[in-house]
Amino acid sequence: MIRIANAQFWVHDQEEALAFYTGTLGWEVRSDVTMSEWGFRWLVVGPSGQQDVGLVLMSIPKPPMFDVSTSSQLAELVAKGAGGTLFLETDDCQASHDELRARGVEFNDPPTRQPYGIDTSFRDPSGNNIRLTQVLEFSPDRA
Repeated sequence: MIRIANAQFWVHDQEEALAFYTGTLGWEVRSDVTMSEWGFRWLVVGPSGQQDVGLVLMSIPKPPMFDVSTSSQLAELVAKGAGGTLFLETDDCQASHDELRARGVEFNDPPTRQPYGIDTSFRDPSGNNIRLTQVLEFSPDRA
């Protein structure tokens, strides 16, 4: 069987991202390995109690991997939120929203009832989108 082990976000600053995901969100470090000879750091975090998947906080590549123009374009796209979305689930969206807000997370919108549940969103320091959802029984009639 093939399983998802990790997902990845491009980040502008790995230390800033590490502080956000571990300090603000309360996640744990799964792996933090620096390969000096390659100028590369493999940094993986994840929620406590969910050991089977992690989020790789990958520095935006610079030369020689990407040329300066491509690296700059990618950094701009990530800052605009165009780097993808991480979908998180919680049992109580309002309580999680309130707890994370007290820790300094700036939300884009309040928890809002949707046909699939209660949902809100925020961004990490690099601009990556994160949605926080309390999944309820799906009903296309629910507004």
